[in-house]
Amino acid sequence: MRYLYAFQTEVPTYFLIRFYSIRSQRFRYRPRIRYNPQNMRETDAPTGKLFNSWLIGGFECSTHRNKDRRRLDLIDSTLHDKYAFEDYGRLMEIGMQTARDGLRWHLIEYEPGKYDFSSLERQADAARSTGLQVIWDYFHYGYPDDLDIFSSEFPSRFADFAAAATRYLQSRIDGTLFVCPVNEISFFSWIAGDIGRFFPYAKKRGDELKRILVRTAIAGMDAALSVTSDVRFVHTDPAIHVVGGKKNPASQKAAECYRKAQFHALDMLAGRREPELGGHIKYLDIIGLNYYFHNQWRYPNRRKIPRGHADYMPLRSILKEFHERYGRPIFIAETGAEDDERRDWFKYVCEEVRAANSAGMNIEGVCLYPVVNHPGWEDDRHCHNGLWDYTGDDHSRGIYSPLAEEIAFQRLSDVR
Repeated sequence: MRYLYAFQTEVPTYFLIRFYSIRSQRFRYRPRIRYNPQNMRETDAPTGKLFNSWLIGGFECSTHRNKDRRRLDLIDSTLHDKYAFEDYGRLMEIGMQTARDGLRWHLIEYEPGKYDFSSLERQADAARSTGLQVIWDYFHYGYPDDLDIFSSEFPSRFADFAAAATRYLQSRIDGTLFVCPVNEISFFSWIAGDIGRFFPYAKKRGDELKRILVRTAIAGMDAALSVTSDVRFVHTDPAIHVVGGKKNPASQKAAECYRKAQFHALDMLAGRREPELGGHIKYLDIIGLNYYFHNQWRYPNRRKIPRGHADYMPLRSILKEFHERYGRPIFIAETGAEDDERRDWFKYVCEEVRAANSAGMNIEGVCLYPVVNHPGWEDDRHCHNGLWDYTGDDHSRGIYSPLAEEIAFQRLSDVR
């Protein structure tokens, strides 16, 4: 949900309205506690440390077509594919031994059912050579142009792709595979299916698209499990808080409906909502929550609630609700800010995660997203939202020192 960084100033407020209605040294693999997803009960929750580090770095990997019908490829725009070894090495050097990264489905499946993984080769080889643990996004907004996302073919085509991708990664990477089948089901179903801002530019079909994406994620997980049982699944979506007018009961009720809608996609995956979609608790493995400074606002005027205000809900309280509702391992899958706010915001999120875990929650990590600056989705503006900048002539990346100092401080305390 990097629309804060991707669009000009006036757009983020607009986007906050309704997305919820429908973003070196080699380390040896440490054995993980195994589980059988087929046998998991609602009370079962895998235990132990999931990730090699509680501080995680995320690479922006969106590949959608924007409102101007231009295909984005943020991995290419940031030259991350070219310098994957260097980028992964930088993460390892600062103690981030886990990362989020993505596959580019539209490049890999060059013809229906035919796959070329050369676009993923450097990332996969870099992960193996550096020992970096990677959470791989299989579908980060972009998909092959020949596919109709509203067709019955879409989930099965994705399942075939997921099986092929899993075989490829398993052959090149040691240890447990971590996969995010479909990134941000709620946000993507709104922006691509409700307001027509992303391809396929549909309108008022957000709920329909959300159901398709849930089926797609389930099909992808089943396909990956058909290849290997040594795979864990991450499901990401924004965590939000919405407040209605204090003297307006109707506004309060509507705000609460919006707030509770953030659970719909996860509930569908778990089979608690619309079970005919095929959901089951076995599919709800790891929950990744995307949380930015603009994730709390007022209804209906849409004004951001500033941190420190009486109506601002501490992140630890938001995490508690997800923890009590699902009982699954949770981590902050995306968080960050722009420009001079980067350090203070990251400090706040880490402190809230520390407080949550002190209260007995199972919050497995914090992912700085993105870890490398990138061009804006719609205007190519230079977004200063990462730790490292664009590459220089010597292939180096300039570092934002204040944020680097905060990361160095936070890594001293593994709060899990």
